[in-house]
Amino acid sequence: MAQKEVQLDRETISCSICLDLLKVPVTIHCGHSYCLNCINSFWDEEDGKKLHSCPQCRQTFTPRPVLVKNTMLAVLVEELKKTGLQATPGNHCYAGPKDVACDVCTGRKMKAVKSCLVCLASYCEKHLQPHYESPTFKKHKLVEPSKNLQENICPRHDEVMKMFCRTDQQSICYHCPVDEHKGHDTVSAAAERTERQRELEGSRQQIQQRIQDREKDVKVLQQEVEALNRSAEKTVEDSEKIFTELIRLIEKRSSEVKQQIRSQQETEVSRVKELQEKLEQEITELKRKDAELEQLSHTEDHNQFLHNYPSLSKLSESTHTSSINIRPLRYFEDVTAAVSELRDQLQDILRQTWTNISSLVTQVDVLLPQAEPKTRAGFLKYSREITLNPNTANVHLLLSDGNRKATFKSQYQNYCSHLERFGAEWQVLSRESLTGRCYWEVEVRGKGLYVAVAYKNISRAGSLNECRFGFNDKSWALRCDHYSYKYLYNNIHTPVSGPRSSTIGVYLDHRAGILSFYSVSETMTLLHRVQTTFTQPLHAGLLLFDQEGTNVILRQLQNVQQK
Repeated sequence: MAQKEVQLDRETISCSICLDLLKVPVTIHCGHSYCLNCINSFWDEEDGKKLHSCPQCRQTFTPRPVLVKNTMLAVLVEELKKTGLQATPGNHCYAGPKDVACDVCTGRKMKAVKSCLVCLASYCEKHLQPHYESPTFKKHKLVEPSKNLQENICPRHDEVMKMFCRTDQQSICYHCPVDEHKGHDTVSAAAERTERQRELEGSRQQIQQRIQDREKDVKVLQQEVEALNRSAEKTVEDSEKIFTELIRLIEKRSSEVKQQIRSQQETEVSRVKELQEKLEQEITELKRKDAELEQLSHTEDHNQFLHNYPSLSKLSESTHTSSINIRPLRYFEDVTAAVSELRDQLQDILRQTWTNISSLVTQVDVLLPQAEPKTRAGFLKYSREITLNPNTANVHLLLSDGNRKATFKSQYQNYCSHLERFGAEWQVLSRESLTGRCYWEVEVRGKGLYVAVAYKNISRAGSLNECRFGFNDKSWALRCDHYSYKYLYNNIHTPVSGPRSSTIGVYLDHRAGILSFYSVSETMTLLHRVQTTFTQPLHAGLLLFDQEGTNVILRQLQNVQQK
C-alpha cells in the first residue's frame, strides 16, 4: 500500500510536458504545475497568438503570467528522490501538448493510438479495445491519430462528409447534393480517392523517374568533374614538361653561343697576342740596329766606317705590313643583334600561339550545352564563312564565285590529281574545319543535292558505303529533292517531313553533339535534329545530283546579317 502511495506521489509531481519529475516546479493560475523551462518554452511558441494557455486544461491567460517557484512541490520532489525511486523515462502513455489526446479519458488524458473516421473520435489503447472486440465497430475506419477529425463534419448539415463534389472540388455530405450542390458532378469520397490515388501513383512514378534521371545526371556530372580534373592535371603536367624542354633548349643554345663566343674570343686574342709579340720583337731588333747605325755614324775613321757600313745598313724585310689597319669593327655585336632578332621572333610566335592556347582553354565547358537559337537572327550570330576545297571536288563539279558555288558538269573539269579528291561521287568538302557552334546556309538550284557534314578522313574512293555522304559512320547528310527530304547516317535512311524550300540551314554545336537541318524561307522550320558525339572536327559537304547545270551556293550570311 505504501508503495502505491509513493507511486501516486511520483505521478502527481511529474511535468505533463516533459513527463519527468518536476525541475524547478512552478504553478500557474489554474493550479497546474510544470517545470519552469517546459512551460516557458511552451508559451514562447504561443507568443504570436498573444494568448497563453495551460497545456492541460486549456485555460487562457492575458497577459503572460509571471512564474514563481513552487517551494512545496520542490521539497516533495527532493523527498521523493531521497526514497531512491527515480523517475521513469518519459511516460509515453500520457498525452503531451503535441500529442492527440484520447477523447474518452477523464482527468489526465492518455495519448491516442488511433482515430476513427466513423466515430470522429480518438482513442487510447484501453478505450480502443471495443473497436477490435465488438462487431458493432467492425466496419469503422481506423487511422493514425489526427487532431483534424472535425474537418470531416459538414458545417451545414453536421454530418460526416462521405461524398466529393468534382464541380466545386470539395468534400460534402449526403445532404449537400440536394441543395447547394444540386446538379453537380458528385461521387463517393472513396471513388474520388481511388481516382486521385491513381493520379498520385502516376505522379510518384514520374517523380521517381525524374529522380533516377537526375541521379544519372549527377553521376555523369561527377564523372565529368573527375575527367576534367584528370585532364587539367595531365595538361598542366604535360605543359610544364614542354615548357621545361623549351627552357632547356634555350638554355642549351645560350650555353652553346656562350662557348662559341668564348672560343672565338680566345682564338682571336691568341692571334693578336702572337702578332703583338712578333711586332715587339721586331721593334727590339730595329732599336738595336738603330743604335749600331748611330754608333757607326759617329765613327771618325773613314776606312772603318766604310768597312762596317755595308753589313749594318741592310735591313731585313719585315714579315708584316708596314702598319696594322684598325677599323671600327663590330666584333660580337652582330651576334647580339642576331640573338635579339631570335628573341623578337619567339615573342611574335608566343604572342600568336598564346591567343590560340588561351582560346582553347576558355572553350572548355563541362556544363550542359547552351540552348539552340530560336530565330534566324539568333542563328546568324554563329554564321561561318565557308568555302569549298578545290582539292576535294569531283571532276564533274565546277567551282566558282570564290569557291562558294558548285555546278554539276557532264564534261570533266581539268583538275590536277590529288589524294583528297572524290572519285566516283559528285561530292566536295569545305576548306574550313568546323568545331564549336556554327551555322551556314545552302541554296540549291536544279534537281537536288545532299547537304552534309563529314570527317576529313572519309574515304575518297571505293564502294558507295565507304565514300558517299550518309552511307557510313563518318558522315551525316540530308537528301533534298523536289518531292521529299530524307536523313541518312551509316546507310540508315529516315524520311523527314517539312516545307519545301530552296534554302537549307545547317546548325552545328560540335561540343554538344547537336546537328540540325532547317528549311529556310520567311520562317525557319526544323526538319531534323541529330544528337550524337563527334570525335573529330567536321567539314561541310555537298553532293550534287547528276543533272547538267544543277548548282548549289554557300550563302554569304555575313552580308545577309548586315542587311
